[in-house]
Amino acid sequence: MMTKTKMFMTGVLSTLLSLGAFAQTEVPAPQNVYGRQYVSLNGEWNYIVDVQEQGYYDYRMNPTPWGFFRNAKPQRPSDLVEYDFDASPTMHVPGDWNTQDERLFFYEGTIWMKRDFQYQQQAGKRALLYFAAVNYEAIVYVNGKKVGRHVGGFTPFCYDVTDLVKDGSNFVILKIDNKRHVDNVPTLIFDWWNYGGITRDVLLLTVDDTYIDDYSLQLVKGNDKLLHFKVNLNQAKAGEQVTLTIPELKVKKTIATDEAGAAEIDLKAKPLLWSPENPKLYKVEIAKGGERISDEIGFRTIETRGRQLLLNGKPIFLRGVCSHEETAYTSRRCNSAEDADTLLAWARDLGCNFIRLAHYPHNEHAVREAERQGFLLWSEIPVYWTISWSNPDTYANAERQLSDMIRRDKNRAAIIIWSVANETPHSDARDAFLSQLAKHAKEMDNTRLISMAMEVTGASNYVNRLNDNMNQYVDVVSFNQYVGWYRDVNDASKMKWEIPYEKPVIVSEFGGGAKAGLHGDTGQRWTEEFQEKLYQENLAMLSKVEGLAGTCPWVLKDFRSPRRPLPEIQNFFNRKGLVSDQGKRKRAFYVLKEWYNQLIINNL
Repeated sequence: MMTKTKMFMTGVLSTLLSLGAFAQTEVPAPQNVYGRQYVSLNGEWNYIVDVQEQGYYDYRMNPTPWGFFRNAKPQRPSDLVEYDFDASPTMHVPGDWNTQDERLFFYEGTIWMKRDFQYQQQAGKRALLYFAAVNYEAIVYVNGKKVGRHVGGFTPFCYDVTDLVKDGSNFVILKIDNKRHVDNVPTLIFDWWNYGGITRDVLLLTVDDTYIDDYSLQLVKGNDKLLHFKVNLNQAKAGEQVTLTIPELKVKKTIATDEAGAAEIDLKAKPLLWSPENPKLYKVEIAKGGERISDEIGFRTIETRGRQLLLNGKPIFLRGVCSHEETAYTSRRCNSAEDADTLLAWARDLGCNFIRLAHYPHNEHAVREAERQGFLLWSEIPVYWTISWSNPDTYANAERQLSDMIRRDKNRAAIIIWSVANETPHSDARDAFLSQLAKHAKEMDNTRLISMAMEVTGASNYVNRLNDNMNQYVDVVSFNQYVGWYRDVNDASKMKWEIPYEKPVIVSEFGGGAKAGLHGDTGQRWTEEFQEKLYQENLAMLSKVEGLAGTCPWVLKDFRSPRRPLPEIQNFFNRKGLVSDQGKRKRAFYVLKEWYNQLIINNL
């Protein structure tokens, strides 16, 4: 009889095979693509809306060899070709289709997208086609040949297309499908907009035949005077010389790869430690032969001691806020550092030193921008609400998203917490699923903390007790609660909280909705006064939680959600933002700001 772990791993294998993970052309997304040689394929892409997927299936629902991926052109006047990319409209990449074509605002289905590009082959070089994210399923073709299929809307994927590109004109076509399915991650229901499309950068990388595939550079756990450097090549090749240079720390060290194409070393150094007050980043170069990769990396420690959270060995209180990856003012999917800047400025004005990136990995530009500006970060995968806990393929999907998130961002000092889930109902199947994810995260990266946003159970009258079997797998106990909004009480300040675990506590969500500019009595829902009072009472209540190490109210700004149709109030926006979708600060914004400023005065 198979154990649960063996069942999970069998599912991982079958799903990775079905996703094309072991296809000849798919390769791991290289570490730090923006520090490498590349050509951007961003810009205007032609698109065809394919409601019935006729570009992929014939009228018997069998895959057709004459699909849109061929980019066919009539060769004779009598030829029948019922599509034409070049005559079709264009939209900008990166970008979501929902806000670029008003006809597609609610659309969930298939759209084909095409981009022409020029390429010149180089001896001894390989061409890698990199997608920072496509939501949700992407089938990729280059010059009419299928190169792979990827599932998951928020993590990068990459294909070796060296043998498919040619000198001169080339084209890439994607079949993109953002339909929701019960076995997906996330599943059928989730409280944010299902933005479809190529939502992040597309790059064509040029690398050596043997290239630096991955590397990590960070402090050795428990020693802030010792750096650990590890590097992996794309193939098993011994004796390759790799040089690490950190000029400011006077580090220059060359190491040779072993038979597996890997090398690692510990180096003595005395770096200034990265912190919100001093977000110090060091210029780093990793080189092999003619290959040079530039990066900026910070060094810091994060650990727990009892119910305390320690940054660089000192207790810290996380003055946080949750944030979706949706732009200020325009409410489209974010995809650049510039998109992040306004959101980060609002968080700074609140007095935040911490941001919970909800509910999926955000784009790399935003993570790096937050790091440069000194924000600590929580990054999570969209294991959200109810998932197909017993489906091995669903687990494999979640694990791959977790692996890709950690692989991309493991060198970012700003990220201190990997989160494996949000508001999941208790069951044995759920516990097996999430505990396996938590263990996997620890195996990949034991220098950061593991958490998940739990739900409060066991509430009676004014006493709330957190009871979750996942407590043994997380380093930080986090929970969401909506006293005064989804749970009506006469006086929230009377509430008591029992957290029976000797671990730091983060209240990962609390809050309530208000329409900016709507005023009335404090008892009138949707008014700014109602939200203001709710924040006042919640902050008074949460201040009494034993072991409280941070708060992350929900949410920084109003964001789009199909679950919020109330006319004149929501209009398909979740209105729990402290800032409106048009950038107006609500009264509750200033309540939280005052509370955080007082914590700063008290050195918390």
